[in-house]
Amino acid sequence: MNQAKVLENVATFYGDRPAISVGTEVYLTYRQFADRVARLAGALRGPLGLAPGDRVGLAMKNCGDYYPIEYGVWHGGLASVPINAKLHPREIAYILENSGARVCLATADLAEDLAPLVDEIDTLEQVIDISSPVFDALLDTDPIAVADTAPTDLAWLFYTSGTTGQPKGAMITHRSLMACTMNYYADVDEVTPDACMIHPAPLSHGAGIYGVAFVAKGANNVVPASGGFDVNETLALIAHWPRCSFFFAPTMVTRLITAPQIHDADTSNLRTIIYGGAPMYYADTRRALDILGPKLAEIYGQGEAPMTITGLHRRMFADVDHPLYDHYIGTTGLPRTDVEVRVVDEDGHDLPVGEAGEVICRGDVVIPGYWRNPEANAKTFRDGWLWTGDVGAFDEHGFLTLKDRSKDMIISGGTNIYPREIEEVLLRHPAVLECAVIGRPHPDWGEEVVAFITCHPGESTSPAELDQLCLDNIARFKRPKDYRFMAALPKNNYGKILKTDLRLLEQETAAAS
Repeated sequence: MNQAKVLENVATFYGDRPAISVGTEVYLTYRQFADRVARLAGALRGPLGLAPGDRVGLAMKNCGDYYPIEYGVWHGGLASVPINAKLHPREIAYILENSGARVCLATADLAEDLAPLVDEIDTLEQVIDISSPVFDALLDTDPIAVADTAPTDLAWLFYTSGTTGQPKGAMITHRSLMACTMNYYADVDEVTPDACMIHPAPLSHGAGIYGVAFVAKGANNVVPASGGFDVNETLALIAHWPRCSFFFAPTMVTRLITAPQIHDADTSNLRTIIYGGAPMYYADTRRALDILGPKLAEIYGQGEAPMTITGLHRRMFADVDHPLYDHYIGTTGLPRTDVEVRVVDEDGHDLPVGEAGEVICRGDVVIPGYWRNPEANAKTFRDGWLWTGDVGAFDEHGFLTLKDRSKDMIISGGTNIYPREIEEVLLRHPAVLECAVIGRPHPDWGEEVVAFITCHPGESTSPAELDQLCLDNIARFKRPKDYRFMAALPKNNYGKILKTDLRLLEQETAAAS
């Protein structure tokens, strides 16, 4: 089903309810939301001349018109190409050209820099500033009926972060979006019309898909006035909006729970923080539960299987008397309801419980492939299974624990070392706020372990203390051979620590010495 049809149905019954809010103010009711969407679709298919299946670039920061534009694209039977607003114009140009987008809708901060691309990219016909009179005129177009789309039609062309090589376009279909939505209700949390999802994380990322589940239930989607994540603003929004939920990268959770003002804040309106996109270490999970209470839910997914591989439902975090509670909150959870998950060796053979291998999965949520990239498709999609590139192991209770990305695994002296195992130990030190472990070349051992450390403000530790902590908890050969202290670790727009940048820093340091 076209997600815009879901919106149309919801608006019929919940027309007067808040649909989109900015800060503490309602921006659009569901009736206004649906009307805006139908008019924009009419403009895209009419005056702008787009045809079914055409791609529309969305180079926008989080704003009140993000979802109306997204749904307007779907309403017209088109595909959206959400683009990280923090990318360099040349990186945005690559995505627009690779996707073959004919129109790009942009927030004012990006529109001027992107306008010259019309003369550089053959397929790109217009860049439209959504704060301009040109965009306002589009919203005066007569509305059209929701386009009839097939479940396999492209809805969202999501470009991976491109930490290695050029980003790849993950083809998310209407079927995949519906599977994400239904799996949210089944395996993450319940949604009622009086609830809201607050969006400090970029809507251009997988975080944007969470709003779809809230639209389908007639709930409110709230965009912070700043368009991003600020602790004080977040706490103010929690105090204002009842039954509010968030999607946070783990680093955002850490920033929230380590902020001094959290201890005096009223978080009674907070229903759920869903976290994912990067490892949430056990120590941070315990600290978040101690401060916020059982208001967490966990998801493990990828752009190729958005939101939906394994997870821990909100009620599992609330079941503190469960005999496995302390164990399972340190895992990535159980396979989602309609997803098959396996751990296999390089030949695709299932591995026994407790043995680490590559995580593979299949189900309706899994994308059919990458946009115009047969080489990557052949490597990543095999016989209907998505090969995630993540290393994990199942335990005897069916919970999956991720060890690391396969590319992040360190091989020292012929032995596999998983950085996450070391990171979990280092984070037990009370002074350590964040850490990241990588391998660097070693002439005798192949690689050796290096740890990058950020401490809490005003606190410190030493290599000797961290060495002793490691020796007390893990095998000697796994402990870092070097500790690098930094004011902050490099992160992408979604709060994920960039180990690629750390490897480059290490290479530069080695070259200079």
